[in-house]
Amino acid sequence: MRGLAVVHRASGFTGRVVEHRANTVTLRSESGHVRTFSLLPGAFATGGRVATLVRPRPRARPPSTGVPRTASGSVAVARHRARVARASRILVEGIHDAALVERVWGDDLRVEGVVVERLDGIDHLAAEIRAFQPASGRRLGILVDHLLPGTKESRLVSEVVHPHVLVTGTPFVDVWQAVVPKVVGLARWPTVPKGEDWKAGICRALGEPEPAACWRRILGSVRSYADLEPALVGAVERLIDFVTEPAATEPV
Repeated sequence: MRGLAVVHRASGFTGRVVEHRANTVTLRSESGHVRTFSLLPGAFATGGRVATLVRPRPRARPPSTGVPRTASGSVAVARHRARVARASRILVEGIHDAALVERVWGDDLRVEGVVVERLDGIDHLAAEIRAFQPASGRRLGILVDHLLPGTKESRLVSEVVHPHVLVTGTPFVDVWQAVVPKVVGLARWPTVPKGEDWKAGICRALGEPEPAACWRRILGSVRSYADLEPALVGAVERLIDFVTEPAATEPV
């Protein structure tokens, strides 16, 4: 229910759901005003139709198979100390990419001894690769956002030709969009008008005007790989396989 746009019929107050309790719901208007209303039958309208809001049921957990799993779906390794870091690395564009990768693949990466580092953008991708000096046993995996034909990202990535470097990417404007929208209360990620800051538009759609709070809400909604779009899951897992395969870790 969070993020749903509704009208409180008695008062005419319009806003998006930002919180729900046992018998109340809190709405935030476009201008940032917040009001709390009782969950009464037929008290609201959404999409032009009278509605009765109810608290969403807790998300059902998948049936247990008796085998503990990590958030990525891998078999959890009990009482395993983090491995000494490999020379190979995975690079991501920014702090949010790193946080999302850690949330879902963190346990796996510690078992494998893979460190994820931030690029803070890919404008200087070629220089970063040269500085890293990739080699056998020192591979580099790079995750790129907005990797679509004709984009700046695709042009920069096309210049990367190295046997010990793998670049994968997603079509999303930002890693926020790689989270399945329904887990944050949206039917789909909104289209932000050209010229408007993309994250500002997303924050407005979610009723969270402060970007840091908006990101915490998005990240906090992710429980496992199932809450991410397949494009991101596949891109990250290809990188992990690339930097951990035996040929990449043992000197020739």
